[in-house]
Amino acid sequence: MGSIILCHKKKARTPYEIARIQRRIYTIEELCYYLCNHLYLVDYTIMNVQLCDWLDEELELSELAGKLRKHLEQNGSMEQFIFIILEASMIYSTAELQQIQNVLEKLKNQKPVEKQKFKADNLLESGSVKSAIMIYQAIIHGDRDESMEGKFYGKVYGCLGAAYGRLFLYKEAAKMYEAAFQICEEESMLKAYLYACKMYMTDAEYKGLLQRSQVYQGIDDWLYEEKARLEEEIQMLSYDDTLQNWKNQYRRISAGEI
Repeated sequence: MGSIILCHKKKARTPYEIARIQRRIYTIEELCYYLCNHLYLVDYTIMNVQLCDWLDEELELSELAGKLRKHLEQNGSMEQFIFIILEASMIYSTAELQQIQNVLEKLKNQKPVEKQKFKADNLLESGSVKSAIMIYQAIIHGDRDESMEGKFYGKVYGCLGAAYGRLFLYKEAAKMYEAAFQICEEESMLKAYLYACKMYMTDAEYKGLLQRSQVYQGIDDWLYEEKARLEEEIQMLSYDDTLQNWKNQYRRISAGEI
């Protein structure tokens, strides 16, 4: 699902523009590529009569356009709307369509705040760090969904800490990791908090922090040993996929994502 396979010869003279990402689309393959590779980012704005008309008039896919119009009239779900397009394109195998449907079903059953986090997680993973930060902040500072368990918001704080770490904003990252640990009480959050503190504090400040708890001192020993181990492995390994994986892990530790 990572490459475009041209199955339809028709190309639109007038492109369909997805305004929210400022992308112009000329073929059904391009539309499917966008939908399939951004399932977590697609929202209800994709469901509109204009898209149906574009498929009908520009790509001459009248049968598909008719199915989508009927779906709109029946107030169908966004997830099924997307699946109708992907299935009609004849680009994907049965197994791929099943996988896509499973993801769409998962999204359908998620609450709005969970979908927001998935969007942010996807953006962070793809390197759009600042956009991810904006969404994480919106979740934290917005109205709380009381039906969500508290650890969910702790995870959001942790993800925000990781995002700040990637931008080398370690003081901000430390604050987020501390908040995450207070909610989740997970050791990984505490490790990340101490690492971020170590990266922005003076030696005297960091030593003072360690004096507050023997737990802090133990984690600091682990951080030192873990980073030293990774550095040694990188020097010993030849340049192959294993080396690259270790480098990626080392970078994650350096960014406070541990």
